This record gives sequence, C-alpha cells and structure tokens, in this order.
Amino acid sequence: MVDVMSVTAISTVLGAVGSSVANEAGRAVWESAGSVVRRIAGREVPAPRDADERADVARLVADRLRQDPALAGVWARFARSVPEPRPGLAEPDLLPAATRFFSDRQDPMRVMDRELGRRADGTPRIVLLYGPEGIGTSELAVHWGQLTALKFPHGRLYADLRGGSAGEAVDPASVLRRFLRKLGVGDDGIPPGRADLAERFRAEVAGRRLLVVLDHVHSAAQALPFLTSAPGVFTVVVARRPLTGLDAVPVPVGPLTDRDAKRLLTDLAGRPAVAAAKAALPSVLARCGGSPYALRAAVPRLADPVRPTAAVDGDPVRAAAEDAYRALAPDAARCYRLLACRPWPRITAGPAAAALGVPAAEADRLLAAVAGAGLLEAVAAGGHRYRPAVRRHAELAAVRQDGVAVCAAAAGRMVAWYLEFAVAADRAAHPDRWWLGPRYASVAPGPYAGQSEALAAAVSEVDCVVEAVRTADELGDRDTVWQLCEALYAAQLRAGRHDEVLPALRIGVRAADAVAPGTEIAGRMHTQLAMALTERAEWDAAESELRAAARAERRAGHARGQATAVETLGLLRLRQWRFAEAYDLFGEAYGLLDGVRDAARGAADAPRARALLERHRGRALSGLGRWAQGRERAGVALAFFREHGDVYNTGRTLSDLARLEWQAGRPDAALPLIDEAVGVLTPLRATFHVERLRLLREAVVSA
Repeated sequence: MVDVMSVTAISTVLGAVGSSVANEAGRAVWESAGSVVRRIAGREVPAPRDADERADVARLVADRLRQDPALAGVWARFARSVPEPRPGLAEPDLLPAATRFFSDRQDPMRVMDRELGRRADGTPRIVLLYGPEGIGTSELAVHWGQLTALKFPHGRLYADLRGGSAGEAVDPASVLRRFLRKLGVGDDGIPPGRADLAERFRAEVAGRRLLVVLDHVHSAAQALPFLTSAPGVFTVVVARRPLTGLDAVPVPVGPLTDRDAKRLLTDLAGRPAVAAAKAALPSVLARCGGSPYALRAAVPRLADPVRPTAAVDGDPVRAAAEDAYRALAPDAARCYRLLACRPWPRITAGPAAAALGVPAAEADRLLAAVAGAGLLEAVAAGGHRYRPAVRRHAELAAVRQDGVAVCAAAAGRMVAWYLEFAVAADRAAHPDRWWLGPRYASVAPGPYAGQSEALAAAVSEVDCVVEAVRTADELGDRDTVWQLCEALYAAQLRAGRHDEVLPALRIGVRAADAVAPGTEIAGRMHTQLAMALTERAEWDAAESELRAAARAERRAGHARGQATAVETLGLLRLRQWRFAEAYDLFGEAYGLLDGVRDAARGAADAPRARALLERHRGRALSGLGRWAQGRERAGVALAFFREHGDVYNTGRTLSDLARLEWQAGRPDAALPLIDEAVGVLTPLRATFHVERLRLLREAVVSA
C-alpha cells in the first residue's frame, strides 16, 4: 500500500501529473492537483515548475497530512486517479546505415572498445570523436555502432545536432522529446521543462543497454542533457574539435595514411581504374589530404589530370567540391550554387523549383545530378542537404558568379514557397480559427485527406519553415516573417512542437514590433510566443509576452485579440494554480468580447469564445472549491457546445464536470458524466482523454 504521507510518493504523483500537461486532459488533471493541494494546505500554493519545487510542495502536503490525518483521504482519492509513469517498451534503431567501404580507424575503435568494456564506476561511458570536416568522424561513429550492435540490445539512438554554427544548432530539448517518443514514452509521459526532460530521459535509459550517438555537436552544453551514469548506456559525441566542459574520453580522428587512402580508392573505384590512374595517383592523394570525403568525391575523375583550382586554403573538402563543381553541367552548377545561399535543413524538389524558376520535375533532375557528383547528401526524411564546408564553397561560388542580388532573389522565392505551403497546411490542419495573414484569404487549404494528414505535413516541414523565417528576417522581409510564424500555429499548438518553433517566434515578435507596433499583428505574435513559453514552463517570460500582446491589441482597438491575450493569461494562471486570478481574467476577457463588432475580425467566433470562457471559469471555480458555481458555469458552456454540434468541446466540458463532481465528493454524479464523455470522445480518437477518464472511473468506482 502506498504511504500517502511519504514525501517521495507525493512528489512522484506530482511529477507524473506534471509530465502530461502538454495534453488538454493532462492539464485538467494538473489543475485538479492544484485544487487538492490548495485544499490540504488551506491556502494558495504556487504550482511547482521543476523537481526541487515539486519536492517543496510534497513536503508541505506531507506535513499537513501528518497534522490532520483526515486530509489523507483527500490526497489518496486524488492519487488513485493518477496513473503511474509508464516506462517505454520500444527498442529503437535510429542509427543510419554504415558506408559500404571503410578503411583503417583501428586505433580509434580500440579506444572506443576499451571505454565500452570499462568497469562501471558511476561515471558516464562517453567518447568524443573529433576531427576536421570530411575526415570521417560521423562515418566512424556509425561504423563502430553497427559493428557493436549486439552489445546494445535495447536500442541505438542517433541525432544530428547540426552544430556547424551556433545559429544552426538544434535545441537539445526537442531531441530529448524525440528520443523519449522513440523509446516508447507516450506524450502524456513527456514533461515540459528542460531539466525534467533530461531527468525523464535518464530514468528511461537507466536499465537499458543502449547506444546514443550525438553527431555534429557544437558545444558541451548541447551534449550535457543526454549524459547518464547508467552502466549500460554508451554515448558517442561527434564534433570538429575538443569540447571544453565535456568529461569524455577524447578520440582524435586524423587523415588516412596514403596506404589506407589508396586502399579506400581501390575499394571504391576498383583495381583497374586505380592502376590506370597510376601516374596521377600521387597528386590525387596529396590533393585529398587523407579525407575520406575528398577521396570518394575524386573517384569519378580519377583518370583526369589534376587541374589547378581556385585557392582552397589547404582544405581537401573544398578542393574536392571545386573539382566536382567544375565537372557539372551549367544548369546543375547553377542549381548547386543558388540552393546553397541559406543553410536549409533539407532541400526537396518543390522549394528548389521555386528558387531556380524551373518545373518541379526539372528541379528533381538537377538535384539528382548534384547529388550524383557527391555535392549533396541524401536525408533520411527525404530530400538532400549540403555538408557545411561544401555549402560554404557553393555559397562563395554563387556570390562570385551570380551576385548577391541573384542569391537573395533565389532565397526569397524559396521563402515564398514555404509561406504558401505552411499557410495551406495550417488552414487544413486547423480550419476553425481566425487569422491575420493576407495569404490565408488567397491560399486554399492543402490537398489533404483530413486534419491529421495536414498536421503531419505541417510538422514534417517545421525545421524548414523555421529556416524560412530566419531567411526572410535576413532579407529584411518582416511582413513574411510574421506570416510564416502565424502559419506555424497548428504545428506548435496541436502537435506540441514548441521547442522547434520558439526561435522563429522570437524573430516574429521582433519583426511585428518593428513593422506593425501596437497592432493586432504584434498582439498575435506576442500571444503565440507566450503559448510556447508557457509549455516550456517559462511562466514569467510568458506573462510578459501576454501583457505586451494585450497592450498591442488594446492600442489597435481589436477587442477580439485583446480578449484572446487576456484569456491566455488566465489559462497561464490555471497552470500556475492561481485560480482566483484566473477566474477574474476570464471574466475580463468575457467583457472584452462584448466590444467585438459584428464586422470585426474574429467576430463570427465570439459566441464560441464566450462558451469557452464559461468553461474556463468553471475550471477556475473548481480549483477554488466553489463546486456549485463551477457546475453552473460549466453547464452553460456544455449547453452551447451541444446546441452547436461542437462534439470535441462537449466531451471536454463533460470531463471537467466529472472531475468537479469527483472532487466535490459526489461520485454518483461523476459516473454518468464520465461515461457520457467517454462515449463522445472515443469516436474522435481522443485516446489520451479517454484513458484518463477510464482511470478516473476506476478511482470513482473503488472509492
């Protein structure tokens, strides 16, 4: 039997509830936790944001339970409705395929083998492979990982952190979320805060024999959240240089010897081709400098005399890129140059066609030609990308041959393609909201089978749309910046990609404040940024953005937008367990809606917005323990949603009422509401909602 007075047990329950706040049903349980804590403490208790604050709240609750054992039943009843954290059961294999031909590297692999076989002593098993670009550090990590696959029966994780520059580096939080999903953890078990994400990752891998490969790491700070002392976890960090602050076994990776370089050339090109190029071979080997990338790129031109090229600063990768570039047909060479003007995470035929001004089929052919020359790499998710050094070579060639204006125009056309795509996908994924961007009025929803398919498409291109935001910002096209950010709404809110879109939203706020200060555009951007910050538990920053949003909307005379900003601040207060303030804010937002004129933007949505505010007020009253008033407010919302056929919000409001009755000590009233909510939400495939309701039902029945 669980000791309800145990600080550890109480903290565990709070942690389990806090992990699920990314989901609507999870947020409802979190609010219930706040209401219960308030009832036990006899006062308002700020919601905890991390493990230390959870421990403080747990100690407070435990002390009160010891002082008044009658309250133990209140906590025990709530705790029974909270599921225990479920470990993931998946055994992911994210490691890319190894290259077919691999030469030498026996010494680095022996160091890795030695660290893997080291006796566990509580320190992480971690190696740092480092060397200049094109020297084969990534290939070595993957090759060793494939050779040792049987030593990692519980999975192999891989992430490219794109550490070529600080501006391109991936946020570790987004990678931790991806890893947890791949390990089998549901969204209801993935916490919002960075520290909690790292803690959950360490807990998830603690009992596994697992390989983690972090490729193209820019700094120690990027790698630290992934490190664990679990004896079965082996971490390989790949970087271009030693990383200060990372306690890892350093494994420098240098150039191949001439002997091994010749062996690799022979494997790649065949003995007859190498023999035929015998006279040129010394020059080829010297030019390639022991770089596996340069050697692979040299194979198609092995028999050609080595021609002097533009200065490459002794860099074999850039020398190889120059040789391959000179051999391209003019149209493929132009493709190679113009698509390199920005560090796109992935290049596909659609945006490439826009940049080049050619049909998509022609762009696909040109991409294949450039990739065939070794100047583009295939991406697992589809499309191609440049190696950083190759992209720099192509970008310099573009500036020299095409000029800055042509490069900027090509990048601008690519941005325009992503705006069109993002608006179409967002409209189809979230058709029931109002928008500001002018493209929403002229772009039809994308050709998707339904909202889920549209949302999946939007999510698949989030990283490229974020880069489009950066590009538009550098081009000085601030109007496009905020429109792109608005089009990220569905991916952000409905798919929970808050970490990925956050850099774009920060740019969007700056752009909107510059081109449209004190307008509904600025209000929308500040509100959208606040939503992302809220989900990351950065509550103070979120509040600051929401107050800025409300000021901008008020100055613009846009009552509908101001109401949204105030409502969102109220939802933040619910997250913080500040229920009285939340109730007042929802009332303020309700009053603002009275100022929405019939012809105003968002006016058609005002009746539904009022019903949602009534629902929110019911939630706040429930948090305050004012059951009768909360029941009344929720009942008004429920009647509206039923009358207007809003099935999803009907199910959500029924869930609210069920929890209210449960907290009020009326299990007989809660049961029919639970059953009705399950019946409404099950056809909508609201799996997480339904699971939470069934767990609540079990708790009610067993009470």
